[in-house]
Amino acid sequence: MLSADETYASLAGAWRLMFGKADGLRMLDLSADGFWNSFFAIVVAAPALIVGWVGIANELGDPNAFAGRLGMLLKLATVDIGSWVLPLVALALVAPRVGIGGRFVHYVVASNWASAIIAWLMLPSALLRLFVPSPDEISGLVSLLLFALSMVLTWRMTNATIGKGAAVGTAVFAGMFVASLLVLFGLQALLGIDIPDGARG
Repeated sequence: MLSADETYASLAGAWRLMFGKADGLRMLDLSADGFWNSFFAIVVAAPALIVGWVGIANELGDPNAFAGRLGMLLKLATVDIGSWVLPLVALALVAPRVGIGGRFVHYVVASNWASAIIAWLMLPSALLRLFVPSPDEISGLVSLLLFALSMVLTWRMTNATIGKGAAVGTAVFAGMFVASLLVLFGLQALLGIDIPDGARG
């Protein structure tokens, strides 16, 4: 487990990268240990993610059966963590072939910590869903705006981390976004999760 100082430095570095500041990489541990330790970001993101899972599980699971809601929550956790990790595995396979093998570790470490920040950034949307279960225009607008902001910040982080120009950075960003969607929808179908329009922010 990382210390509080190490975690703070990693988050601060990712935050700078999300604003296009390439010097944020100097705040990240890019060693082999730092690579694996960056997956601790999932633990950092977990409280915010759980709020979202609970809100959706309450909508989709049997409202009168705790076991049904718990089962749905576990499925949602599997989908989100799979969507986080599996695209990185795919990137490991293709990175050397597309000329970014030397930036793979940089990207994974930065992406993991940035994803933790994004999870907390999306928390207001998850809280609205949890406490205002019926979808409305305000919660939908909040979700849309936060999602758009997260995409902009992730794009800037990718460009700053890959460091090979906007064209290559944008290609990596687009590829990872598509890969995440494919994993997301694939795992939802595999686990039998049917999320209606508007249920997921």
